[in-house]
Amino acid sequence: MRLALWQGTSPASDLNTACDQAEAALAAAAAMRATALVLPEVWLPGYNQPDIAARALPLDSAPLHRLAAASRQHRTALVIGYAERDGDRLYNSAACFGADGTLLCNYRKVQLYGPHEAALYTPGDTLPTFRLGEATAAILICYDVEFAPHVKSLATRGASVILAPTANMAPFTHVPRATVPAMAANHGVTIAYANYCGTEGDLTYIGNSVIAGPHGEILAQAGETPTLLVTDLPPRDPARLSTQAADFRAL
Repeated sequence: MRLALWQGTSPASDLNTACDQAEAALAAAAAMRATALVLPEVWLPGYNQPDIAARALPLDSAPLHRLAAASRQHRTALVIGYAERDGDRLYNSAACFGADGTLLCNYRKVQLYGPHEAALYTPGDTLPTFRLGEATAAILICYDVEFAPHVKSLATRGASVILAPTANMAPFTHVPRATVPAMAANHGVTIAYANYCGTEGDLTYIGNSVIAGPHGEILAQAGETPTLLVTDLPPRDPARLSTQAADFRAL
């Protein structure tokens, strides 16, 4: 499998710009024959916008239909973070559209971060898996991926690829540099962690988007500017995979 992720600046509530940038990144990823492209957390309308509640989108909305059509056009799967409205509730969600434009997964963030997210969103309550090409895949959003039980649950159910939109801000540089590779190694999965760069309101994003392989190796990593990362995933070597799950002793 070849994975891609886009690290960009916030579209700042401009949904046309958000979709334009997503489509441009999708076209570039498709030209490099990527299986899937991952964009940052709440790309629609932007993670730290003051009017998220007013701009939240139902899953059946024009911008998401537009991006599903772009996935179909470019024959490349897309994971897009968005603020989801479902009745009176808002969720921090990410949808995955397959290479044929069909919805493969709509995931709602389980671990809300800080008082801002807790006041705005309802937490999700499921950790679904789905087929992506030949692999079993799953989505975690930002803070979710820092919780080993969630990664372990997905790995135990056969997930080998975790697609992770994020909005990681200063000073938490340890997450893409250390936590994500460690989680990948400890559970034998690939994690594609797609972050913002630049500033948005009072937040400064650290960039450093990373694709970490199942043996903890960093396959590709961005700096602090807009970047399209594309890399091939190595085959998992059973001799190098962690044996923690089999050897764990509960005390």
